[in-house]
Amino acid sequence: MAATEDRGGTAPGITGTLRLAIALPLLVGALLPQAFASGGTRRWFGGRDESRRAEAQAAKDAAAAAFYELDTAQRGLVISIETITAADDSADARRAVEGFAALGRRIDEVSHIYITAVDAHDLDRVELDAATAGRARAELERAKDELDRVKGELDRFEQGLAPLLGRAETQLARLAPAVERARQALRAASDALDATREAGLRADDLAGRLAALGPELTKLNEGAGRHGVAETLQRADTVLREAEGVRAEAARLPERAAEIDKRLVSLRTRAQALSTRAEGVEPVLSELRRRFSAACWQDLQHVPEQAATAAHQAEERLAEATKARAEQRWPDATSLLATARALLNTADEGVSAAGERLRRLNAVAKDPQAEIDRTRFVVRDAQRLAMAGRTTPDPRHAQPLDEAVARLDRAVGTLDSGRHPDYWAFLTELQAIRTTVGHVVERIRDERGKP
Repeated sequence: MAATEDRGGTAPGITGTLRLAIALPLLVGALLPQAFASGGTRRWFGGRDESRRAEAQAAKDAAAAAFYELDTAQRGLVISIETITAADDSADARRAVEGFAALGRRIDEVSHIYITAVDAHDLDRVELDAATAGRARAELERAKDELDRVKGELDRFEQGLAPLLGRAETQLARLAPAVERARQALRAASDALDATREAGLRADDLAGRLAALGPELTKLNEGAGRHGVAETLQRADTVLREAEGVRAEAARLPERAAEIDKRLVSLRTRAQALSTRAEGVEPVLSELRRRFSAACWQDLQHVPEQAATAAHQAEERLAEATKARAEQRWPDATSLLATARALLNTADEGVSAAGERLRRLNAVAKDPQAEIDRTRFVVRDAQRLAMAGRTTPDPRHAQPLDEAVARLDRAVGTLDSGRHPDYWAFLTELQAIRTTVGHVVERIRDERGKP
């Protein structure tokens, strides 16, 4: 029993153990798929693969930073190039634009290399192995190196643009103030013209000049974007200068009108006085004919009629100037007054010449020695200067001075040639001798450095 009971007690334990041993593998097999299903399907790599993946990701981040820096630098340089082209159309500026375009093509090339490298490798891909990650890192590092190299070229190019950019920025800084000054000048000119008209002066010529600036103002308002900075600056300067000229003349117009009135009165008075003086020329010529040889007065024969003609023409111009003044044609009035003055000057010189000729001939006829002594003194003074500090004179100085002495002696000899000596030729020759000697003195002083 006892044996039977032992066998009967042991049998159930063995049977349970066997059943458990058989059931465990089945349970584990049933649970494994659920465990993987709840934790995802990612295949876990070893340390080497994860390290390569991290290195590739770091290379990708570095290349992205280089790409961003290059793109930012290029965008900034676009602004600089636009500034230069807006303000400068020189050959240097054109070369800068061409250089930037070439750099742009290089930037496109290296950007394509970078984008291709990024698109070629998905670093988050589950199946990424160490070898693929290594290739990705190498390609991304090469892309970064290319990006850095072109960035260096871009930086050097930007440094070379500094002078052009500085000039362009200076031009642009001048632009707005220059245009504003031109506009203010136009407004000031318009205001001055209105004030002049209120004073009863039409100033039609000034109004025409101001109206002619209208198209230029339109172009200024269109701006440098359409016409360029350099052209706009030049136009602003032109408008400013012309408008200020109109304003100044408009402001001065009342004074100018008063001045023209004053000149009209003065020249009329002078024309009347000249007519009276011209009447006295004939008696002067009569005395010259009676007392002196023909050579002394023949060149003055036509002075009376020339003076009368000039005086008459001057009066005609004055009448025209008076009409122009009444019609407020200020430039015409000014021009006619200038012509009248020139005519009166010519007539006055002729009338004065006749009286002066008689005076000088009377003086030399009475005492020719005074002219002779005056000329001898000039010659001797020059001779003393030529000998100063020398034992013998310089031939370049001595020869013309010796000739002056000989000419003086010959001129003195002509006074004894007859009953009516040519006193005018005598006076003219002595004046010529003094002029020649004066030139010698100037030459000597220049050579010696004396004042």
